[in-house]
Amino acid sequence: MDKAVDSIEFETMLFGRYSLATRKRTERVLDRSVYILLSRLHMEGPMTIAQLGEALGLDDSTVNRQTAATVRSGLLKRIPDPHGGMARKFRVTAEGERQLESQRAQNVGHLDGILTEWDPEDVAVFAAYLARFNTDIERYHGRPWPRPAESQAAARIGRAESR
Repeated sequence: MDKAVDSIEFETMLFGRYSLATRKRTERVLDRSVYILLSRLHMEGPMTIAQLGEALGLDDSTVNRQTAATVRSGLLKRIPDPHGGMARKFRVTAEGERQLESQRAQNVGHLDGILTEWDPEDVAVFAAYLARFNTDIERYHGRPWPRPAESQAAARIGRAESR
C-alpha cells in the first residue's frame, strides 16, 4: 500500500477524533448526528425519511429514530409535502436554525483559533483540497452533499491545481 495513503488514513482518523474533542466542557454542543441532519435540511430544504436515508447513507429506521428525537427536542418539524406528495417531510424549526448557526459559529471559532498561525494562502489551499477530498468521497459513494458557492469554488480550484 502507498505510504501516502497510509498517512491519509491515519490523519483522517485523528481529524475525526479532534473535530469532536476540541470543545470546551462548558460549551453547548449539538450531537454530531443532529448537526449533520440539521445541516442537510438547512442546505436542501424539507425531506422525507427515505430522502434523508438516501442522502445520509442510513437505513430508514435509524433516520426515523433520529428525526423523532430531533422533533421532540423542537429542532425539527414534521410538515406535509409542499409539492403534494403523500409522505410527510421534515424541516428545520426557527430554534433548530438558531442552534445550528450557533454550533457552526463555535466550530468556525475553533478553526480560526487552530489556524491562526497559518498563512491565509495555506488555509485557502487546505480548504480547496479538503473540499476536493470530500467531493471525491461523495462521488465514490454516489451521495453528493449540497455546498455553499464558496465550497464549490474551492473544490474546483483543488481539482484544477492537481492537473
